[in-house]
Amino acid sequence: MTDVPGIWVGHYTDTAAASGTTVVICPDGAVGGVDVRGAAPGTRETDLLAPENLVEKVQAVCLSGGSVYGLAAADGVVRHLESRAIGFPLDDTHVAPIVPAAVLFDLGRGIEFRPPVESSWGQLACRSAGPRPVKTGCVGAGTGAMSGGIKGGLGSASLVLGTGTTVAALVAVNSLGSTVDPSTGTFWEARLEIGEEFAGRIRPQVVLPVFSPGAPGENTTLAVVATDAALTKPQAKKIAMMAQDGISRAIRPAHTMFDGDIVFCLATGKMPLPVKPGFFTAPVAQTINELGHAAADCLARAIIRGILDAQSAYGLTAYRDL
Repeated sequence: MTDVPGIWVGHYTDTAAASGTTVVICPDGAVGGVDVRGAAPGTRETDLLAPENLVEKVQAVCLSGGSVYGLAAADGVVRHLESRAIGFPLDDTHVAPIVPAAVLFDLGRGIEFRPPVESSWGQLACRSAGPRPVKTGCVGAGTGAMSGGIKGGLGSASLVLGTGTTVAALVAVNSLGSTVDPSTGTFWEARLEIGEEFAGRIRPQVVLPVFSPGAPGENTTLAVVATDAALTKPQAKKIAMMAQDGISRAIRPAHTMFDGDIVFCLATGKMPLPVKPGFFTAPVAQTINELGHAAADCLARAIIRGILDAQSAYGLTAYRDL
């Protein structure tokens, strides 16, 4: 994710609570969009990202475990950014940080049923944030994650297009559906590997454990895709919508009644959109197609990375130990 200039990532992890918080910070702001597909979402400030609404840029996105209680972490992100004068300007001295947030269900996986999420989780995640490579696996929002009966986790991936534009994805995989095709024993989207990014860790065939179907609201895949392209709010929303295809292809089933699947899109605007002539009057339409397709592929790869980097914990077996 931090391959996109102007994007920082930080985590707070509470291993005993089997939960945590991940923040994606845009110190200079980023045009935001969102697409919600799951039927059991837990969110904050997503309406603000609608193309018709006032605020153009956001300063951070907060992803957290803790289900409905996890939204408290966003308060800490807001306070951290406000203390550094990062936010929507209200007057000469005050700002209002814009921090959309989403949560996943990881209750009952730690020493107490409810993780003790509070605003300090968001503040601590912000303090650890920077443009450094993203820590993945059982960290942040992916700490207590479960995916299709095995250990879930947090993953990230990126891609540089021929135009020089960078696209990246970060995802906390806590899905009802499985990332592994039971008929082949390997990842649905293993074909998308670039170079040796999975480090030879995809095994020829694994046997998935038998697990019970999920209960309402006990899942959710949370994702942020980012690009340095200059997008409008409607274009950012379209990229978020197209990126959802990465979830649909890499996790089956996806967007169920028991998931709250959400994809945010952040565009830092450092790269102008190439104009490609064609029959249609929208000269950047083909460029948006390419960005959305790349975002979907990055998200699918990030999902695999999250599962590969996870370790067995909380009674859940990781892919590496199947």
